[in-house]
Amino acid sequence: MSSPARGRLGSLRLPLFVLLLAGALLAAGVLVAVELRAGRPSAGEPRCVVRSTEADGGSTRHTLSAEQASHAALITAEAVARGTDPYAAVVALATAMQESQLVNIDYGDRDSVGLFQQRPSQGWGTAAQIMDPAYATAAFYDGLAELDYTTMSVTDAAQAVQRSAHPEAYARHEGLARAFAGSLTGATEGSLNCVLGDPESPGDPERAARALAAAFGAAAPAPRTDGTRVVMPAPGERTGWAVAHWAVAQAEALGVAEVSFDGRSWIRADQRTTRFAPAPGWVAAGEAHPEGAPPAGDVVIVLASR
Repeated sequence: MSSPARGRLGSLRLPLFVLLLAGALLAAGVLVAVELRAGRPSAGEPRCVVRSTEADGGSTRHTLSAEQASHAALITAEAVARGTDPYAAVVALATAMQESQLVNIDYGDRDSVGLFQQRPSQGWGTAAQIMDPAYATAAFYDGLAELDYTTMSVTDAAQAVQRSAHPEAYARHEGLARAFAGSLTGATEGSLNCVLGDPESPGDPERAARALAAAFGAAAPAPRTDGTRVVMPAPGERTGWAVAHWAVAQAEALGVAEVSFDGRSWIRADQRTTRFAPAPGWVAAGEAHPEGAPPAGDVVIVLASR
């Protein structure tokens, strides 16, 4: 038979357990709230991500650093500017990934340098010219244009231009190249997201407008500046998404704070990653701008003002 003291002790255990459980839940809730509120704008290396849908219905996450994505955007914009088949951008990106990991390096095998590891001794130009990413990219596309590349595999097309000692290596980058080429040519809408830290300095709208005009040339309407914004009027859906994704990929280099097009907005400061929530990517422009969304038909790029 239980004693009265033992019965009283047992009756106290349940409220104590409830209090401890409630305290633990409250602490966990505070941790979640703090984590979601603060977030980490660049948890790890600043990066840009595109997801591709596979034949079995699954998805693959393809990631580049901010520097790599900036070069990928330059390479793909050149394909858009030339009006080439989008497959040209796939070949070019796979080639640059294999040759330099999309980094403009000043060294390589023998006299190879640059994004595509082109060699002055093979007639690609001077080392200084090849180290200019725009020059190197144009030279690669010039070589590709001499081929019936749309009927060739990525490996065969890249090898015909590059004359590499390891031609089979290009194929390993085809998945990533197709994903980023699809996004950066505007074929897949709202598909590129970059998770970056706060801009280190204010963006320069004039510089951004010049870079945008140089990247797309006559393939897109001339951009104009409007205060801290760069506006490209009515470029059309596919070109508009190519330009919008280009601006996101160049956000680290140019100090871009926001990009809007086609009723959607990418807000740099909102791309916070936590253990509880992924970065949101593109959101409805009306949600991002309840006071009034930018014109849906224009690409609107907002530069950081501090």
